[in-house]
Amino acid sequence: MTRSRARDEDVCGVTAAIAVIDGKWKTVLLWLLESGPRRPGELRRLSPGLAEKVLTQTLREMEGDGLVHREVYEGRPLRTEYSLTPFGRELSEALGPVSEWGHRRLERLAEGRQVS
Repeated sequence: MTRSRARDEDVCGVTAAIAVIDGKWKTVLLWLLESGPRRPGELRRLSPGLAEKVLTQTLREMEGDGLVHREVYEGRPLRTEYSLTPFGRELSEALGPVSEWGHRRLERLAEGRQVS
């Protein structure tokens, strides 16, 4: 799905929402930021396999979509923290039922393997 779909007014709401969370890391980052602000290094440590370049690009996209807020603190060394905006928190809450559905699906798959 292309990024332009996130701003296309002629798509259904589900498509518009998925365009915003599309990608391997966005839902992981939303989940990590639910508990409060985090620094980029902490997000990388908590997300094995997430490259620094991909993290930066993903956070910029999420900031552009209004999901996260980037706060830069002056001083040496410069410190940056990311947190969910109210809009991002709203999306995270809306994904709660989808997460529950996903867990039920995984349970069904596990049960199916045990029956075979």
